[in-house]
Amino acid sequence: QVQLVESGGGLVQAGGSLRLSCAASGAIFSINTMGWYRQAPGKQRELVATITSGGSTKYADSVKGRFTISRDNAKNTVALQMNSLKPEDTAVFYCNADVSYSDDGRFYRHWGQGTQVTVSS
Repeated sequence: QVQLVESGGGLVQAGGSLRLSCAASGAIFSINTMGWYRQAPGKQRELVATITSGGSTKYADSVKGRFTISRDNAKNTVALQMNSLKPEDTAVFYCNADVSYSDDGRFYRHWGQGTQVTVSS
């Protein structure tokens, strides 16, 4: 069984910064892509940023230049540094990881429980 645990959410004023962290644990052979998604009230979950095991990153246009995703492959962790936060960034942020349990080449997506980020104006 694999668990992803997020931390670092909270309340911040517009223009401020927060750093989210996510740690994966359990029956992990390897992790391919890790990422962050968010879901605002009444909206669908959307991609924020992803990072491959090799360090290639992808960002939503709305966060480019403000958010930075990073990971530590040895510790199975992924982080999201969020700067210049805006009220429209308010959402529940979820981390995910594509995990393999053996060397069979199959990966399975796991999600964290989510952490609330609230940006006040």
